[in-house]
Amino acid sequence: MPTGSDILEHEPGDLTCIVEGGIRLSTLQSVLDAYEQRLSLDPPGDPTLAECLTGDLSGPLRHRFGTMRDLVIGVTVVLPDGTRASSGGKVVKNVAGYDLGKLFCGSRGRLGSVERLALRLHPLPPAARTVVTSANWSALHRSQLVPSAVDIARGRMHVLFEGSQRAVDEQLRALGGEECNPWAVLRSLQLSLPGRVRWDGKPAPLVRPGPQVAYVEEARTGVWNPLAERVREALCSPS
Repeated sequence: MPTGSDILEHEPGDLTCIVEGGIRLSTLQSVLDAYEQRLSLDPPGDPTLAECLTGDLSGPLRHRFGTMRDLVIGVTVVLPDGTRASSGGKVVKNVAGYDLGKLFCGSRGRLGSVERLALRLHPLPPAARTVVTSANWSALHRSQLVPSAVDIARGRMHVLFEGSQRAVDEQLRALGGEECNPWAVLRSLQLSLPGRVRWDGKPAPLVRPGPQVAYVEEARTGVWNPLAERVREALCSPS
């Protein structure tokens, strides 16, 4: 079901906004940029926010900020029978009601369409730098460093640090490696790989070791949770 593509509300002081499901991620980010804020979600391509939620889409920033289920604080959906349902709120502390946002995350349209989303935002970091090193994830994971993104591709580990200039510089010196800007290439690589699986520690074309996700060449058929199917039936059945 088509949805609108407007920003309905934006509260810069609360770091929240409400958008219609059809708005493109790039459109939202360009508006937020003027307020030195962002939605910390960076999947490849330029999907709508509804697609980001129902497709469970994410990019390198998933390492630190999670997926759409972590950034959605409220949602309005339209069920297959035409019923509109809402849950959550428009402030981060409001968690009242059943969490439809988490239920719809990854549902791929089976439960209905996403009409509106209330989103948690983050300030734009003052500084951001990336280094590439040998793929020693276990050592990085045990360290005190706090990267925003970690991707492993072709045997090399790409690490993004964000924050104050001083904090970023100190973390780069601690980790070492060669400075680079690989993220556009890595997102293109992700887009070219149809399969997404849980990382088992073995080599893969693209690995996000923090959330334990690997992108592979073999497409995998999505597994639909029987519990989610029962919830769908309950939501759509007459009361």
